Parts: sequence; structure tokens; C-alpha cells
Amino acid sequence: MMSTRAPASEDGPHPHNSRQSATKSHPGGLHAAPGRTRPLDRLLLATLLVGTGMLYLWNLGANGWANAYYSAAAQAGAQDWTAFLFGSFDWANSITVDKPPASLWIPALSVRFFGLNTYSVLVPQVLMGIASVFLLYATVTRVAGRRAGLLAGLVLALTPVALLMFRYNNPEALLVLLMTAAAYCLLRALQAIGGRALSWLLLAGALLGLGFLTKQMQVFLVVPGFAAAYLLTARVRWGQRVLHLLAAGAAMAVAAGRWLVLVELWPAATRPYIGGSQTNSILELTFGYNGLGRLNGDLVGSVGNPNRRTPGAWRLFTGNFSTQISWLIPAALILLAGTIWILWGTRAWRNRPGREFLGLVIAYGTWLVGTGLVFSFMQGTIHHYYSAALAPPVAALVGMGAWLMWKNRNRPVAMLALAASIVAAGYWAGAVVEHDPTFIRSWADELLLLSVAGALLLLACAWWPRKRSAVRFLLPVAVALSLVAALAAPAAYSVATTLGARTGALVLAGPVEQGTPPAQPGGGLLRVTVPGPGALEMLRADAGDYRWAAATTGANNAAGYQLGAGVPVMPVGGFNGTDPYPTLAQFKEYVAAGQIHYWITGRISHEANGGSKEPLLIRDWVEANFTGNKVDGSVFYDLTVPPSGG
Repeated sequence: MMSTRAPASEDGPHPHNSRQSATKSHPGGLHAAPGRTRPLDRLLLATLLVGTGMLYLWNLGANGWANAYYSAAAQAGAQDWTAFLFGSFDWANSITVDKPPASLWIPALSVRFFGLNTYSVLVPQVLMGIASVFLLYATVTRVAGRRAGLLAGLVLALTPVALLMFRYNNPEALLVLLMTAAAYCLLRALQAIGGRALSWLLLAGALLGLGFLTKQMQVFLVVPGFAAAYLLTARVRWGQRVLHLLAAGAAMAVAAGRWLVLVELWPAATRPYIGGSQTNSILELTFGYNGLGRLNGDLVGSVGNPNRRTPGAWRLFTGNFSTQISWLIPAALILLAGTIWILWGTRAWRNRPGREFLGLVIAYGTWLVGTGLVFSFMQGTIHHYYSAALAPPVAALVGMGAWLMWKNRNRPVAMLALAASIVAAGYWAGAVVEHDPTFIRSWADELLLLSVAGALLLLACAWWPRKRSAVRFLLPVAVALSLVAALAAPAAYSVATTLGARTGALVLAGPVEQGTPPAQPGGGLLRVTVPGPGALEMLRADAGDYRWAAATTGANNAAGYQLGAGVPVMPVGGFNGTDPYPTLAQFKEYVAAGQIHYWITGRISHEANGGSKEPLLIRDWVEANFTGNKVDGSVFYDLTVPPSGG
């Protein structure tokens, strides 16, 4: 850790300073990390973190079970350690969720200690959001000062899809936290030497390995850029850099692979079936359903991809993707280009602060561009909330880039890039909200005007340094106008997200949520079942006498019953209702052994890309051989009554 204290001008712009503030001794205006924290800095950071927490917690209870699929799995993990270890949907251990279990572990522990409720499931996600904002602030601050760190943290906190996921129990919350933490560790490795550099890099690799146990192959999209950053800018010798990277790769492999090895070696008969696979294989899930299948669209058994027909360079800027993540992507890309130009033109990378800054730019730049391109062109299932993974690099590049452009305000290219980024942010925000039918549609013209005004005032402040009194007045106005133009619309979408319920498998941030089927008694693939009191009473009656109180097709059908009644319910066919578990023969054995009390029929789509027909065979066998009774909108078949035939 470098202890050199930064000069007073490092943390913020001082327009009355000489136009030669980017001194010869510090090319590009880059200095060492800031030293002592001033009271105002502490206050601003506390305001950012407390404000983030208040926003993320506001009206959190409206989300109910949020994604009931993962809430049911957290409930199961709180009841049974085998279910906890494997990420089983129910604590009778029938089948796992279609992801590794890391994102379930913290909510499951929370449920174990605080009981099953909305807050025990979702507050851990909120805490992950606050931690992500702080870590991004800490990372950017170490190379660009506290004002840049605050801007980066603010952008992340107000990105609609990030807020949505930090109030929801999808894997994205933990994934974003782990990748943000890995970037911080990478920077510490770039700033350290010898064994300390290796220690920080090993920790970064381990965090990315945990990211693999959160959402598998997606986390690897940042690995090439992180490796390139260390290889090109670390303070150790070239040979050591290669060895350190190999060691970090080993740490990542150990952190990710030990669970895979455990699953592969564990006798299949004594663990839950691996959901999302057709062969009960974690390797198939890893490289198929959650791997190459996402890229080429060959997802056997997958359904429910509303975005499969929209791959292309503009995917993130069209449709609902635009309102989730695109707000500041144009500004971030402009600032990234300006940053590269300044670093190259000033040869700032030749000194230590410049190399550290460059390393972080490489890490975040490749993160944004690489992951963004994959999301844009992937042919398989992609949902809008996946774009939360882009929020940290967008926020970091905006904070770092804006700071660097201002530090080099004596260079026309720098100020033109800063002005262009502000106008681009205001223009694009207006373009996005112009097509929105809600209350902020009328903001389009105002946002553009504010951005133009802010950009022009910043140019004036930068190029008229001798008029100190005027600049001292105009600079805060320019900064305020620019921030409002850039952040007002995403902030409004974020606040609006907290005002309404977000539930189900597919969710969107913003004033109007489209594409999320409502909860209803009959259930469905993407609909969460809402059981009535009669159904809950039936499920609870004598539930202790059975391994499963009920079985039904599809996990969202099963989740509502399991969460509502507090009894294990088998999700036949897993999430999509297309996994070959259980087979008809296995199901008949369970019924004959008296392990399942009821079969519940629910509506579900089977327009899948292949997948097993066993769940359909089970449904047909039950309906042909047992008598159903309608209870609260659902049909219950008592499997303990001898079948009428077959």
C-alpha cells in the first residue's frame, strides 16, 4: 500500500489553479493515492452509503418472496445441510436449482437465524449492494481520488438494474459484489510488490472462483482483462507476473472446482438431481445449459427466452435493455476513449500512478466492452437483469474518466471528451425516456438542454481560469447541471422501482414493469402459484408422514406451495419442467412407498428446445389413475388412495 499523501488538489478540481496544473512531474495529472481522509470526505461517503441503504430498503417488503424459485431453495437450505450444500429446491432433496449454490448460502443462513420472511431473504442482497458501492468507491479512490470514487459509487447506486438486483434474490447481487471485490483486489495487487502483490492477486482469483459458484461461466468474461491488466502494469518483474497469474488461476480453479469435484464424486443416489441438466451432471450444466448453450442457443430443455430474436450490436440500447443499463454506456465509452488518448499522449503510464490507473482502465474497459459484446450477440437465453454485471465498469469508467478529463482540462481533447460525454448522457437519457409512457416522458428535451448547458459551463470554467470569482460561482452550477442531466432519469427509474412490487422469474426496473406474469392460483412456468387457505391446510395435514407433501410440474408451481405451507414440495422436471427427474418409474416407486401425498396440476408451457418428456408422462399417469379434487383453483390428486388402474 502506498502511503504518499496526495496534494490538496488531488481530490477535486480547483479551477483557479494554473492551467499547467498537470505538472511535468506528474504526467496526465496522476498522483499517488490520497492520504488522510478529511471530515467532509467522511461525511460525503457516509451520505452515499446511508442513502444507498435507505433507497434499497425502501418498501422492500412489497417484493414478497421476490424470485420464489430461489426463496424456496433458501428455505430448503435453512432446513437441511445437504440441501444447503447442493442448492436443493426442497429439503427432501429432490432436485437442485439450475445454478451452483453460492448465491443461496447467505440467504439460507439468514433464514436459519431469523426465520423465513421477506426481509431475511432480501436484506442480505441489500447489504451486498451497499458493499458493492463501497468497494467501487474504494477502488476508484485509490487511483483517482475521493471525488471520482464518490461519483462512481453514486452512478452504481442509481443504475436501475443494479438497484433492482440488490433488492432481489437472483444470483446477480452476489455476482456483482464478487466481481467488484475482485477488481479492488486486482488494484491492490497492482500497487503492491513481491509477496503482497501475489497475496492480493490470489484473493482476486479466489473471489472470481466464488463467482463461478454463483453463476458459472459468466464470471470468466472478466478474467482475460484482469489478467492483461496485471501482466502489463504490475510492479513485479515479467517472469513473476506470469507466475503470479498462474497461481491466481490455480486459486480460482480451487475455489470453483472443489465444489464441482465434490458433486461429481458424491454418489448420485444420495444427493439431489442436478437441475438444468438432462443427465444429472454438473459438468453438463456448466458447459451446456450455463455455458456454450447460452452463446449458441443450443439449450436443451430451455424455455422462456423473450430476447432470443434480438442479438446484435444495438441490443443493449433497444427495448427494455435500454432502460435497465444503457443510460451512461455512451458516456462511459466516450470517457474511455478520452482516457486512453490522454494516457497515451502524456505517457502517464511510464510512472507508477499512471501504470496503476492504466491497469484499472484495462480491467474495467475490457469488462464493459467484453461482457457487453457477449450479451449483445449471444444466441441463447438472456434476460434483461443480466445487464447488472455491466453496472460496475460503467460507473468506474465514468468516475475515473471524468476526473482525468478535468485534471487535463488544459488539453482541448480532454475537455471536448468530457463535454461530449455529458451531452451524450443527457441526449441518450432523453432518447430513452421519450419512448416511455410514464410520467418522465416529458423530460426528454429538458435533459438535453441541461446537458448542453452543463457542458458549456464546464468548458468555460476550464478555459477561463483567470476569472476566478466567476469560475468559483459557475463551476458548482456546471457540475450540478451535468449530474442532473446524466443521473436524473436513471435515478427516477430507480426510485420508481422501489414503489411497486417486483416478483417472479422475470423482472424489470422502472416505473412500468412489463413481461412479468402475475401470480395466480394455477401457476405456470414463470408464474408463481398463490395457494389459498384450503390448499395450504391440505398440504400441512399429516405432512410429517411424507417425504414430500406434494409434487407438481415446474419449480414456480411448487415454490408457492412450499413457501406458503412450509412443507417440502417436489418440483417435477425442475425449473423448466423439462428435466428428466423423476422418471415415471421413479415417481411410481415414490408413490408406492407412500413418500408423496398429493399431486397438484398446474398450467405450464412445454414449447421447449428438447428436454425430457418424463414430467408429462407423470402428469398423464396421475390424471389417468387418480381422482382429482379442485381446491382454491388447483386440482389435488391424493396419491395415497389406491390408483383406479395401471
